[in-house]
Amino acid sequence: MFDKDRWQEIFSAIKKNKLRSVLTAFGVFWAIFMLIVMTGSGNGLKNGVYEGVKDFATNSGFMWADNTTVSYEGFKRGRSWQINNDDIEAIIDQVPEVEVISPRLNGWNLRSGENIVRGKRSGAFNVMGDYPTYREIDPCTMPYGRYINEEDIKLKRKVCIIGEKVHEVMFDEDEDPVGEYIRVNGVYFMVVGVFRSNNPKINIGSNKKETVYLPFTAMQQTFNYGNQVHYFGLIARKGEKVESVIDKIAPILQKNHKLSPEDDEAIGQFNLENQIKTMNYIFLGIDILIWVVGIGTLIAGAVGISNIMLIIVKERTKEIGIQRAIGARPAVIISQLLSESVFLTTIAGFIGLAFGTFVLFLADAAVDASRVNTPVDEETFFLNPEIGLPLALSALTMLVVVGLVAGLIPALKAVKIKPIDALRHE
Repeated sequence: MFDKDRWQEIFSAIKKNKLRSVLTAFGVFWAIFMLIVMTGSGNGLKNGVYEGVKDFATNSGFMWADNTTVSYEGFKRGRSWQINNDDIEAIIDQVPEVEVISPRLNGWNLRSGENIVRGKRSGAFNVMGDYPTYREIDPCTMPYGRYINEEDIKLKRKVCIIGEKVHEVMFDEDEDPVGEYIRVNGVYFMVVGVFRSNNPKINIGSNKKETVYLPFTAMQQTFNYGNQVHYFGLIARKGEKVESVIDKIAPILQKNHKLSPEDDEAIGQFNLENQIKTMNYIFLGIDILIWVVGIGTLIAGAVGISNIMLIIVKERTKEIGIQRAIGARPAVIISQLLSESVFLTTIAGFIGLAFGTFVLFLADAAVDASRVNTPVDEETFFLNPEIGLPLALSALTMLVVVGLVAGLIPALKAVKIKPIDALRHE
């Protein structure tokens, strides 16, 4: 590798056939370039999708009541039913696999006209009833005040927390709303906090920025919801699958409300764990496709390198014959040709790696620039296109291997040439 004469021979061979060498090396360059760009783009797509659920409890699910589709025990199909407080208690008692359960109320009927009022200010916003446990499912930060707590639930306090948009409309900029009162459908509630969601792109039930959250029990009592629960969220205990937990909850609801066990539509459900698993499989398929395409292109480049090495061997047959005649060992001939092959592929691959990384850098800069004026809760499907160090090292290793393989066949052919035949070659 450190033989000056050998490197002079390598550079001399490349200079004699500049165009051929460049075109051949381009195959390796393009393979590495495409592998880097496609992998980085795949990572960018993955990052963009996972950004939307980065803090949301991935082992969570939701269940709600839906109209029946099967007649059962004298009840006709199409019957409506409602989850209630007793169901939540039964689930807590009978399904220990549930780590967290949080019933919710959605005040669809409370949003009519300007339903939120403070002094001369008013607006139309969503109203939700929540338990403190919901924060474990969908984490948030509190720029002002605190979240709903257990005392609020126990004492049915008329307090609320408000989303950032509600704060913007009902209060002056940077005004601390804690301790102030707003009217929710004519009923006064004291603001105890402003929340900012850690997952603004996930809106279950309502747009969180435009929602007023009341203690679940206070909302039930104040707005005559009785013991209704519109839906509930849950987190499965560590080691338990959300799907199996939902399967254990369903029979409880079916028994309590006389639902047919055959009616798969009566109980609505959303399993975030399965959604994440599906996304993982999709991205795994994308990764496999990227590597298949990249390696296939790299093999095509290796074939090109091998072909040019065969031509070089043919052109240097007489030279190889002289080397063999004066005592050059086969290992010397092989190492010389392999060095030439590895050098060509490595240089081409390094350039491809550099160009691919540069393209990803430009793409990342463009995405960052576009996000400056983009609302935080707007969908982002592409974020931080990048490659990791393991991929870069793998690519470099592949270059060396491809160079060795591409030069091995011509090298083996070269050492089979008999000196006397090589000297006769024209």
